[in-house]
Amino acid sequence: MVSAYPPAAAEIRKLIQAAGPMPVSRYMELCLTHPQHGYYMTRDPMGREGDFTTAPEVSQMFGELLGLWAAAVWKSMGLPNPVRLIELGPGRGTMMADVLRAIRVLPAFYQAVTVHMVEINPALIDRQKETLNGVKPPTTWYDRVDVIEPGPAIVLANEYFDALPVHQVVRLQHGWHERVVDISPSGQLVFATAPEPLKHFDLLLPPLVRAAPAGAIFEWRPNEEIMRVARRLRDHGGAALIIDYGHTRSDAGDTFQAIARHNFADPLRNPGQADLTAHVDFQALALGAEDAGARLHGPLEQGEFLRRIGIETRAAALMSKANPQVSADVEQALKRLTGTGRGAMGALFKVLGLSHPTINTLPGLSDRPPGEAGTPEVVA
Repeated sequence: MVSAYPPAAAEIRKLIQAAGPMPVSRYMELCLTHPQHGYYMTRDPMGREGDFTTAPEVSQMFGELLGLWAAAVWKSMGLPNPVRLIELGPGRGTMMADVLRAIRVLPAFYQAVTVHMVEINPALIDRQKETLNGVKPPTTWYDRVDVIEPGPAIVLANEYFDALPVHQVVRLQHGWHERVVDISPSGQLVFATAPEPLKHFDLLLPPLVRAAPAGAIFEWRPNEEIMRVARRLRDHGGAALIIDYGHTRSDAGDTFQAIARHNFADPLRNPGQADLTAHVDFQALALGAEDAGARLHGPLEQGEFLRRIGIETRAAALMSKANPQVSADVEQALKRLTGTGRGAMGALFKVLGLSHPTINTLPGLSDRPPGEAGTPEVVA
């Protein structure tokens, strides 16, 4: 019998019917990374023809500045040769191409670099290989960061952690209950709560969340991924730059969302057909990294970070050599990357640096603990 639902939706329904409601984290994992039907396993989701646009696709300035940032970090590391340049979730390879183009003006660093891409999407791996075809540094692909050969490294991760599965819990009368996905009597996928509260969960919560009212939702991710990065830096030296949208203070709030064709969508409506994300809790991310032995730098709003490392100077240089239309495009990209308000990334996106404990400072970042943040926002 042919299913009335798309493959991912049919698979999720079958699992719920067999084993009962599934946690939001498991639902998100299946929607995004199911081997045959997952969103990230079957398509190139980026750009105007896709579902979302990342900062490297907005402007070459983003990747170029991160390349120069990496060069400055390499110097502070003592100029190791070779040095692994690792990107987590490298999209179409656009950012890495811009990074490598920028560092060609620094021959010693360019010659020392080997490139390592962490990616699970076969379609994007093919696209990355096309984008990086002909680059001189050796490039290798992996499905996990912890299988890359040991040695000093500089790690870049732009919009990577927001796509990792997120757990949601709901405050009810007798405690916190896991938020789950179930099937309604009418046959629709719906949110529900597990009947039994999570034991001793209050003891694990940040103070702000413990005081949350009934009905509040709290989101959390396991720390395994950030701890893998932090342990690598601790054991082999180097630094990492984490850029993502989120909040710098752990607090209650529901940010689980679906994006399709650059618009918000119902996250339960078309499993496997839309991008699912949730905001990054940078306070939790930083604590996980610190527990694994990394030194913290930041976090800082993306707009302020990019200004500190020279984006306005770079934009002015590009505009000085361009025709009026290109100059207008550069100016618009600068506003989107550094500005505030709807569609802008400057305040919504945050930047967190990690390093080996002996690296005291990272360019553009202070090594202060996570600061305060307002109510989590939603990004399209």
